[in-house]
Amino acid sequence: MRGKITTALTILLAAFALSAAASATAGASPVWKFNGTELTGKETVVGAATSSKMTVLGVGVECKHFLYNSKVFNEAGSGKGEITELPLFECASNDVLCPLAKEVEAKSLPWPGHLATVGGKDYVFIGEAGKEVEVEVVFTGIFCSLFGRHIVKGTVAGVVNNSAQTATFDSETFKATGTGLFTSFLAVEWAAEFTVEAFESHRLQNLEA
Repeated sequence: MRGKITTALTILLAAFALSAAASATAGASPVWKFNGTELTGKETVVGAATSSKMTVLGVGVECKHFLYNSKVFNEAGSGKGEITELPLFECASNDVLCPLAKEVEAKSLPWPGHLATVGGKDYVFIGEAGKEVEVEVVFTGIFCSLFGRHIVKGTVAGVVNNSAQTATFDSETFKATGTGLFTSFLAVEWAAEFTVEAFESHRLQNLEA
């Protein structure tokens, strides 16, 4: 009997240890701050891509003007938000046989977002199960093997740089956070860096995660 009790206690303690380890690796949830003060209420945050390139089924796609509009807020001790607008202009492919039939277009907005710390770095996550990031890319050209409409979907995460006031998304941030974009079940490459700027009551203040 004593042996059974000892075994049961051992299993229980091991379970607690595994649970604690899982909680530690999951990371904390940072909050939005402006000039070091935790945000109350909501704030509009806008910005633009200083660089951005997406590779869809081997074809590079770039937009000269890649803007965004978002709302950020804190809820239950965690930074939350949503992308409300994502206008893209002067988009082009790097394949002469597969030019774009129209501008790249963001679909199913708004996209939810949240902050999380992973591996000691603060990330902003965009999209979630059931409400993913969704972008439409349409190729044309009579000799284009990718002719037609392609929907790029998934979730993305970018590392936040408080001092530079930027968020960077690339293959390394996707790998670190288990996020990614896909079309036709194939991975889509995307690398971009965005500026961040408050547009309402916290205008000209530094946004921090």
